[in-house]
Amino acid sequence: MSTAQSTPHSWGDTSRALRSRAPALRSMQVGQHVIAVLLTVVGAARAIAMGTGVAAVVAATVALLVWYAAGMTVAPTVRSARAARWWLVGLAVVWVASVAVSAEFVWVAFLIWLLAGHLLPPWPSVAFSVLVLAVVALAPVVHGSTPSYAGFFGPLIGGVFALGISRGYLELLRDAHERERLVASLRQTQDEMAAVQEELALTQRHSGAIAERTRLSRDIHDTVAQGLSSIRLLAHAAADRTSDVDAGRALHQVEGLAGENLADVRRIVAALAPSELEDGALAAALGRMLDRLRAETGLATELRVDDTVPSLTTTAEVALLRTAQSALANVRLHAAAGRVVVSLVDADDTVRLDILDDGRGFDVGAWDATAAAGTSSYGLHFMRARLRELGGGLDVESTPGDGTALSAHLPLGPATKEI
Repeated sequence: MSTAQSTPHSWGDTSRALRSRAPALRSMQVGQHVIAVLLTVVGAARAIAMGTGVAAVVAATVALLVWYAAGMTVAPTVRSARAARWWLVGLAVVWVASVAVSAEFVWVAFLIWLLAGHLLPPWPSVAFSVLVLAVVALAPVVHGSTPSYAGFFGPLIGGVFALGISRGYLELLRDAHERERLVASLRQTQDEMAAVQEELALTQRHSGAIAERTRLSRDIHDTVAQGLSSIRLLAHAAADRTSDVDAGRALHQVEGLAGENLADVRRIVAALAPSELEDGALAAALGRMLDRLRAETGLATELRVDDTVPSLTTTAEVALLRTAQSALANVRLHAAAGRVVVSLVDADDTVRLDILDDGRGFDVGAWDATAAAGTSSYGLHFMRARLRELGGGLDVESTPGDGTALSAHLPLGPATKEI
């Protein structure tokens, strides 16, 4: 396990984890405080019983507890692991001074081992613990006692046990953090999915309305409008052939009424078309869209249209128009571009809509990977799905820092050509 991977959490992170609903973590934290107080008090009591001066013992006890309490008090506001490690070094210095007063304070070594395993990376915590063990082993010698195997191996076993507990404590903390992260991610995903479902529902309703309006406009054009046009022509022809004045007047009235109603029907058909295509020109709609983008964002925009672009069905024009809207919305929100060029190209048996910007770009390979996993942007999915329904497709080329090029294409077959 590398040091980078094992760097302990800052005390602020630890505090946030402990505030989560993890009773085991809270119990371990309380247990640590109890151990700190008990070991210090036991060491002080044994030191006094062994004849050490009460004033010195009280001073050492107070120093240890105050330093420990100060660290625990500021822990929730400390964000730096380095600060926590320096606090541990300070606690070790105070402890060594206490051991110099009485060897009985070696009991506190167990607490220091616990904290070392929690606040230091694995190998530095082992080195630090070896130094603490050395102090524990030398303390009896310094105070004139005879060293023993029990006095060495007992603390050694305790130190290993303390390090094991502290590393397990860190794993519990990591699990708590991971659970919190997963819960937050699930909530965010749920919110995003709700928004996507709402957007999808709106898109489906909008697409359904457009499809229905288009169907009605075609039906009216192909039936009522054609019928009125035929009535007008027949009335005009009959009026020219008849010699009956009254009949001719009636036929001219029929011709006039048919013409007026034909004009009304054509206005109805035009009103049923999508509002962006009221003038029947996709190029004009794209131009208006770019004008709005330039006025609202200051982007330099350019529209290029081949003179040979054929007439398209309303369905095809709407699909290309919606693709342009989505793509330009992405440019506005994400690209940080200074210029965008939209081209409508006649490519033999297909019509192509190209949108190029000089923005920040993105990694297409990474996007493809997330697309396969179903976690990428839904905007491009919607564009591609809309075009595929009409037999077309969407190609994306981009490099981080070098802009983005989108190319939407539709076939000029029976599905898209005007009849």
